Amino acid sequence: MSALNYKHLRYFWMVAKSGSIARACEQLHLTPQAVSGQLRELEEALGVELLRRAGRGLELTEAGRRILSYADEIFSLGDELLDVARDQTTRKILPFAVGIADSVPKSVAHRLVAPALHLPEAVRLICREGRLNALLGDLAVHRLDMVIADRPMPTNLNVRGYSHLLGDSDLSVFAAPELAETLGGSFPDLLQGAPFLLPGDDVAIRARLEQWFEARQVYPRIVGEFDDSALLKSFGQAGAGLFVAPTAIAAYVTDQYRVVVVGRIESISEQLFAITTERRLSHPAIVAIIQVARDEVFRTSTPTAGENGRTDPTAKPARARRSRAPAPLTAVPMRQKG
Repeated sequence: MSALNYKHLRYFWMVAKSGSIARACEQLHLTPQAVSGQLRELEEALGVELLRRAGRGLELTEAGRRILSYADEIFSLGDELLDVARDQTTRKILPFAVGIADSVPKSVAHRLVAPALHLPEAVRLICREGRLNALLGDLAVHRLDMVIADRPMPTNLNVRGYSHLLGDSDLSVFAAPELAETLGGSFPDLLQGAPFLLPGDDVAIRARLEQWFEARQVYPRIVGEFDDSALLKSFGQAGAGLFVAPTAIAAYVTDQYRVVVVGRIESISEQLFAITTERRLSHPAIVAIIQVARDEVFRTSTPTAGENGRTDPTAKPARARRSRAPAPLTAVPMRQKG
């Protein structure tokens, strides 16, 4: 195929969006035979099957789903081009696609990404959530501008990129008030036998948390494991078990989920990284995200009972030490194999 036939691609896009050839034909004012023929030509040109029969209807193949996502972007950009051509006063919209790893707390991700919508430039924010390796694959082919993760880029991937430390925070342990009242003793002894909600295996702090339990010889009763941090907190809010979250967002967690702090684990630090394909950052949205991480999200944390202190769930939060955050807006290159 020497060049992509955009007319054929639009026919495929409309069939996929409408769910059937008949409905697409009504919008295109064409016969089903004409549209079916154009779809076959597109499949032959691309060398892949895009649609398959499913009962009386059609369904997208895996290749069809991938190509549909590109078609969405192509025709969205085309509509924007027409708007600009019709109205010369229309501001150019700056697209910003960010991937957020499943293991990143959603409350933190929201606070980090939100400033991208308040820039002088008009920004169209595109958020993708998923496994880190899949997001880094999209970053490598420039479908994402940045990935936010709780670890730097793995060294075993054939991707060239840079890991920018956004900041770090130690952990606080939270519980629903009803559950907190049943806990006896001081922290961390009160964890012994208490119901506990662990983050999933993909979360960087999971192994360190288990090592911390072992080192202090306190063994909570693990009642659940969650990849999604928001779901974990919801179960914690319902009293299913204790859970941890970054101390930097302790005030948000206690307010949003109506839980109390029962202790603090100062020896475990949760880090967040912005992974990009450029060393010196230029995209205004990425610069804004790193700035808000430095000045707001990781600037302070709320102290609670320390690892050897007694718990006081009613204690008012006080200002604590400054969490570490990156000084320059550049990063050490992490060139990968390949």
